[in-house]
Amino acid sequence: QLQLMESGGGLVQPGGSLRLSCAASGSTLEHYNIAWFRQVPGKEREGISCISSSGLNRNYDGRFTISRDTAKKTVYLRMNSLNYEDTAVYYCAADWSPLATFCTLLSGHGRYKFWGQGIQVTVSS
Repeated sequence: QLQLMESGGGLVQPGGSLRLSCAASGSTLEHYNIAWFRQVPGKEREGISCISSSGLNRNYDGRFTISRDTAKKTVYLRMNSLNYEDTAVYYCAADWSPLATFCTLLSGHGRYKFWGQGIQVTVSS
């Protein structure tokens, strides 16, 4: 089955940027909606961005941009202007949605059945 693994996290200063990567194996990205979530300490899991199997993205925070490279089977999350409140464990997740014309995170993360292990992002000076 589809497997996901995040990378690219770590420590960044306030105002800085990071690019997270989500590497997929076992299937093509073009069969799945892919999303980024984060678990903020003490809070519920929060949806950040998603990209549909057809390639249409949706970013719920203007500082963050999701993209994909289908040849590399990798989805990215570019994060700019990071602040202390962005400190969290970031997860990528996938929903089997071939030919989906759009994605949404408004209904939460229940539709996303495949998950990476998560990666820590810490914003600190």
